[in-house]
Amino acid sequence: MNVHHLELFYYVAKYEGITAAVRKMPYGIQQPAVSGQLLQLEGSLGVKLFNRRPFSLTTAGDELYDHVYPFFSRLRDVEERLKGEESKHLRIAASASVLRHHLPELLAGMRDAMPELRLTLRDVEPSDVQDVLVKQQADLAISVIHQRMSDGIQTVELLSLPLALMLPSKHKAKSLDDLLEDDGGVLTPRLPLVGMPPHEEISQLFQKGLDQRGLHWPVAVEVDSLEAIQHFVRCNFGVGITVRIPGADLPKGMKVIDLDGFPPLVIGVIYQGGLKPIAKNFLAAAEELAGNLRGDG
Repeated sequence: MNVHHLELFYYVAKYEGITAAVRKMPYGIQQPAVSGQLLQLEGSLGVKLFNRRPFSLTTAGDELYDHVYPFFSRLRDVEERLKGEESKHLRIAASASVLRHHLPELLAGMRDAMPELRLTLRDVEPSDVQDVLVKQQADLAISVIHQRMSDGIQTVELLSLPLALMLPSKHKAKSLDDLLEDDGGVLTPRLPLVGMPPHEEISQLFQKGLDQRGLHWPVAVEVDSLEAIQHFVRCNFGVGITVRIPGADLPKGMKVIDLDGFPPLVIGVIYQGGLKPIAKNFLAAAEELAGNLRGDG
């Protein structure tokens, strides 16, 4: 049986006639179309479901109406309930660091304004963000913004984070030049480099900056997070690639050297298509927080 035909039959039986059903159905459809499709339903079943004038259900029609009534009569209630729940449900994809360090404060304000707020927070690597959004597994993501976004993906920049090098505060170096030495006319690094895998955006930006200066500085210790870089630098494994985050305190016993002229790491909100109201509220709150961190106004 065609489900749409069953829906038309439900309205005709409920309002006791095709003319009345056409006037009261929640979507537009012409009376001849209803009549024709109900004839198809009767033909597929091989029974007559109702008498037209005066209207009355046949025995078969009564049986079918009793069967479809519980489903179609509850659709509107289910729709309203699901829409109500979804309007309070926010799904965010971000890296573990963002989820742990930056989102709790931001989401606390939203929860205070909407106590019934429901959250789904998904730990996602930057390389997987677009796939998660395309599959509609998140309403939006907070991640690195780069130039290789797919069609239909929207971005809103929040912060542009300058690249820097991290090393123990006792080290005398004050600039990148202090970490280089002249080896027969070729500048070479004095210390091993602690960094992330080459596919990570921060590594690619750092390499781009090196290439512009004709420098070669391969990663000697490859780790999977900025936090891990801090730990290895603290244990004197070398100098680490990092970024300056506004308002963030440096780890005790550590310092950073700015990499002037290197391309920055851009962080922002990424989403596909339109944003539902609760996601728009989050975006506005994220932009406000980012503005405060930048010191705007």
